[in-house]
Amino acid sequence: MDIDARGPRFGAAVTTLVLAAVLVTGSGILLAWQALCFAAGAVFGVPRSPYGWLFRTAVRPRLGPPAEFESPAPPRFAQAVGLAFALLGLVGYFWGPSWLALAATGCALAAAFLNAVFGYCLGCELYLLFRRATTARS
Repeated sequence: MDIDARGPRFGAAVTTLVLAAVLVTGSGILLAWQALCFAAGAVFGVPRSPYGWLFRTAVRPRLGPPAEFESPAPPRFAQAVGLAFALLGLVGYFWGPSWLALAATGCALAAAFLNAVFGYCLGCELYLLFRRATTARS
């Protein structure tokens, strides 16, 4: 079943704010929260993640009907990619080196920002490239 395309973009906007706060404050705990959100999106799907729930209950009822739907697989893959970067960032924040924390968090922030502001999902594009590469071999 396809999902409202506005949901993942809303989640990316919230993620952008959270990751920016992580970089400003240096809070590994806040990054751990974001990692849990990424994990929920990767395991259960974006609509069942905390930000997906927030979109579904607080934002979507105030909007008109969706004009665009998308497959849930690419955003779910993007959440897994975000989780990988968040986990690398956590390693950097809690065990070092600090440059790893900043670099991994910054990469995740850049990807979330691109999706939130321009609607360009890097993780989704990686998913499509991965799918093309694996189906081309078959």
